[in-house]
Amino acid sequence: MITPIHYNYVLNNFQLPMQLTDLRTFLAIADSASFSQAAELLHVTQPAVSKRMQALEQGLGVQLFDRVGKRVHLTQAGELLVPQARQMLAMAADTERQMKSLSDAITGTLHLATSHHIGLHRLAPVLREFTARYPEVQLNIQFEDSEVAHEMVRQGDIELAVVTLNPEGDALLTCSPTWHDPLRFVAAEPSGESFTLERLARMPCVLPGVGTYTGRIVLERFSERGLDLAPSMSTNYLETIGMLVSVGLGWSVLPESMIDNLATLDVDCADMSRTLGCVTNPQRSRSNAGTAFLEVVAAFAD
Repeated sequence: MITPIHYNYVLNNFQLPMQLTDLRTFLAIADSASFSQAAELLHVTQPAVSKRMQALEQGLGVQLFDRVGKRVHLTQAGELLVPQARQMLAMAADTERQMKSLSDAITGTLHLATSHHIGLHRLAPVLREFTARYPEVQLNIQFEDSEVAHEMVRQGDIELAVVTLNPEGDALLTCSPTWHDPLRFVAAEPSGESFTLERLARMPCVLPGVGTYTGRIVLERFSERGLDLAPSMSTNYLETIGMLVSVGLGWSVLPESMIDNLATLDVDCADMSRTLGCVTNPQRSRSNAGTAFLEVVAAFAD
């Protein structure tokens, strides 16, 4: 005789992939008290029904039906399984409905990262528009250096990032350009004269860290002419660089949007710029909220 403890054990250890089809077949037999009628109801052959029940009984380790002539009768184990089977099938149907509903709903929590600069100078209208359109989405925003944010997306720790894009690209990530961000040579006071890169290389400067994409852009421009830079100070925070330049600690390179009261320098080199945009991982499934956020960002693109 099967006991509730044994019954719970076999149910908990039953293999899910074959469960729903076999449970539907089991209930069709239980309701009709006939393998042949169950086959007609399910539009399959009677041998297919018998094979499913054999697999189900073997999986559970119990006999579910007594075969008496052309009729079948539920065993005690079968009677115990009937309400459980109905409940599991109902739960499966409910789950399917929820998944279909989820495919259209824009809800949940969206995990993203952005740099301090973009958060301060670019994202405000994007966030205002997004939260107005999708009030049911909870935003979890982390402020990170662009290089760190790239790695977080690469590792799948966050769904997307809005940051300075890697000038060299990234084969493992999808990088979508959004804003062209011109860079300018700046100093505390206007000079009224032109500068060469050679002259600037001999003057005190305050630059973004060499590990940042912006810092690399500047260093590579000087390196093209065989020049090395020795910054008197460096930091990853562009707002801090602007303050240090304003008190006369040296020249620097900053986004055009941050010049404010600083003086721009006339330098004999081609314009420099960086690209700001969105980074996603093609190996990670994108949520509806993530797709919607990217669409809003794109609406504010240059």
